[in-house]
Amino acid sequence: MGAKLKLPSSTLFIWLIISTCALTIFYSKLVPSSSPPLVPCNLFAGKWVIDPNRPRPIYDETCPFHRNAWNCLRNQRDNMEVINSWKWVPEDCELNEIDPLEFMGVMRDKRIGFVGDSLNENFLVSLLCILRVADTGAKKWKRKGAWRGAYFPKFNVTVAYHRAVLLAKYQWSEGDEVKGVHRVDVDIPAKDWEDIGGFYDILIFNTGHWWGYDKFPKESPLAFYQGGKPIVPAPDMLEGLQIVVKNMAAYIQKEFPKTLKFWRLQSPRHFHGGDWNQNGSCLFDKPLEDSELDLWFDPSYNGVNKEARVINELIIKALQGTDIEVLDLTHLSEFRADAHPAIWLGKKDAVAVWGEDCMHWCLPGVPDTWVDILWQHVHYRLGQPVPENKHVV
Repeated sequence: MGAKLKLPSSTLFIWLIISTCALTIFYSKLVPSSSPPLVPCNLFAGKWVIDPNRPRPIYDETCPFHRNAWNCLRNQRDNMEVINSWKWVPEDCELNEIDPLEFMGVMRDKRIGFVGDSLNENFLVSLLCILRVADTGAKKWKRKGAWRGAYFPKFNVTVAYHRAVLLAKYQWSEGDEVKGVHRVDVDIPAKDWEDIGGFYDILIFNTGHWWGYDKFPKESPLAFYQGGKPIVPAPDMLEGLQIVVKNMAAYIQKEFPKTLKFWRLQSPRHFHGGDWNQNGSCLFDKPLEDSELDLWFDPSYNGVNKEARVINELIIKALQGTDIEVLDLTHLSEFRADAHPAIWLGKKDAVAVWGEDCMHWCLPGVPDTWVDILWQHVHYRLGQPVPENKHVV
């Protein structure tokens, strides 16, 4: 009988490793990944860089979805060309500017909803004006309890905003010891969005800008209820905010299990020299320096713009354990003291009545960068290829 060929044990071991790796690669080509790839870098850390050759904004003052006070081109705000020459550059990756046609192709037959306060509406208007470039036949849309929105017939895409400033249900009740209270049912969503389950494919939530004593002074405070009964001991305002966010996050998890969900953190204010009702101003002609940010926004300095970081910390804790993705747009927006409507509000007596607007943003402007970041995150969450860096002109 012929002798059998025997391989050394070390050689046999190497061949087993090679064959195992080959089979793993082979079957990985056949079986798709069970989850989309994660965004491979932090788009929220970076710096603003002036780019004088940057293409003009993707939309202008003629967009029909503008809100008058934010339409800084029509209101002839100073330095709009410079404001839109700044580009956000992440530290270790590239932020791709949105291509409206590509976005609409991916979103075809889908619906996108924004739920929250006017800073989410600011976000929405930017997105609507950008997407209209891909479908000029877009029509105003206001159904399903939406405050405002648009329908894009060319792609069968709906984008809408549901105004719910506290997210939870609240209503005014007369009081005895005080003028009255705003009753907040922390476990019941506001009626503006309680019936939208199953309608939207993507939802972007926010709250926080109404959680202050300027909106709810001590003579007419918030009173928190759960299960129809007052919460005892009574939470203060920020404790109530955290309870509301935790309850609303649980509701969102339950009612929108298949929806792609985002939560946008605070949009920082830039009032200088006093709050909005104390002659605060934001007449700046360039972004803040990195070294200035803590002086403006760190709570330890007790400045008028400190609430963004305080509220963010509470919201992040309340969202832990959910599949709601956080869009931390705060830091990149903190730099842009130069990009608010300020005194250019479109109405002659607006500043005398309301003060300068150092909270909302000019459009086109900073919210367009928010849209670019949202777009890139949506791409990854849907398992789409990385979008190319295009800019429609």
